[in-house]
Amino acid sequence: MQWFQVRTVAIVIAVFVTVGVAGIRLLETYERGGRPIVVGTTDTVTTLDPAGAYDAGSWAVYANLYQSLLTFGRAKEEPVPDAARDCAFTDAQLLEYTCELRPGLKFSDGAELTAEAVKFSFDRVRRIDSAQGPGPLLDTLDEVRAEGDTVVFALRVPDATFPFKIATGAGSIVDPRSYPPDRLREDGDVNGSGPYRVESWSPGREARLVPNSGYDGAVPDLGGRVTVRYYGTPDALRTAWEKREVDVVGRSLPPRALTDAVESAARDVNVAESTAYATRSLVFNLRQDSPLAEPAVRRAIAAVVDRQAVARDVHKRTVTPLYSLIPTGVNGHTTSYFENDPKPDRARARDLLEDAGVETPVSFGIAYSQGTATDAEARELARQLEATGLFEVEVERYDWDAFQRGYADGAYDAFCIGWIADFPDPETFTAPVVGANSAFHNAYRDSRVDRLIRSTQRTTDRRDAAEEFRAIQEIVAEDVPLLPLWERKDHVLSTDGIAGAQYLTDGRGTWRLWELSRI
Repeated sequence: MQWFQVRTVAIVIAVFVTVGVAGIRLLETYERGGRPIVVGTTDTVTTLDPAGAYDAGSWAVYANLYQSLLTFGRAKEEPVPDAARDCAFTDAQLLEYTCELRPGLKFSDGAELTAEAVKFSFDRVRRIDSAQGPGPLLDTLDEVRAEGDTVVFALRVPDATFPFKIATGAGSIVDPRSYPPDRLREDGDVNGSGPYRVESWSPGREARLVPNSGYDGAVPDLGGRVTVRYYGTPDALRTAWEKREVDVVGRSLPPRALTDAVESAARDVNVAESTAYATRSLVFNLRQDSPLAEPAVRRAIAAVVDRQAVARDVHKRTVTPLYSLIPTGVNGHTTSYFENDPKPDRARARDLLEDAGVETPVSFGIAYSQGTATDAEARELARQLEATGLFEVEVERYDWDAFQRGYADGAYDAFCIGWIADFPDPETFTAPVVGANSAFHNAYRDSRVDRLIRSTQRTTDRRDAAEEFRAIQEIVAEDVPLLPLWERKDHVLSTDGIAGAQYLTDGRGTWRLWELSRI
């Protein structure tokens, strides 16, 4: 206050200059984006509270509304500082990770963002421990300390991937004044410090986002206004796209519509393809009351499923058959499932069941929810299995919220689910999928897998962990707690008047809406 009184005249001049420049920039922003860019998707947002979701639809929005200490820059393999000014391991054992905050950070309502707020956010995720939340990513974290402008993470075990994890939606920083410490926020409002803030929110329908002028972080230039529209089915999204009711399609058109768009490359359509580490699997319930608790049953299913037919007939070759946990091109990738079952083999499946004394046909259900061609995919899997005479399969579709609660509670014998990389490391396809704290809650535990996961986490040069990742996949292919079905690349479609759509996603689940602009 004293500084202001001494330099009143200078400040008044500076204020007019600053306001003038800010006003020009604001005017430019609204002239450039007076009409919001509309992004269409079939994703579902579970909740706007980052303690309650671990899915691509929710995290796509979180990256825009919340800051994390670190983030992933465009085409960057290593996380870069966002809310933090600097982060580093502060011990040789990889047991302590320290971040220093940027000075003067504020939430969108003007409240100060402090180290205590960061500690609160991480403690809150672990305290609430939502079955649909990002807890599996923080399983190596022991405690968080706030020391002035510094945040110190003490880890239970060495974890070289910890910086990657806090750069995801699991590291979203929330305002302690606005978010209950022990339960999810349910009013649908948001108080973050990301590049955008929520202007309005209609669950399941639309999110209107506007630039957050108070943002200070890794994003160099704020984008314009964006409206995200959510469609219940791929066909509904296709109709909206064909009518040009949306400017950008983020995820996901029906297979045939996507194929036509990519192949035709119409003049007014731009197609951006990225290496998206996205997979889909049939996950099995290993609880004792499940008909799939018997390993021979799971191995028999693996012996007869025809991934080629699923990719060709259901997904129109927009996906590629997958025979491992870790997709093609990622460090440690193998074809462990293919080595066990190079082609569908009814005789092998029959022998596996007979040797284990399992009566046939084995009856079980497959649950599924959102995604492209999910109905056709589930029916095709059931058709293949029943054609052997060894299985009777009932398929059932659930809405996303009920589906998540169901598999978390062990309500399904088996379920189809997609998985998108959280960060560019094979850990994202192992620890949260088949580790002791699996996000799929399918009761799979193997001490050998857990030991190998811990071994990979102690390795700073991630290439040196390739052998352990291969060993994990060999064990999992033998145990068959899940059956990988396919992997795919990510496609973003945009109209000719939109720039930056090629940077919207890099296959890590988040969206960079600030990259979009009108031209």
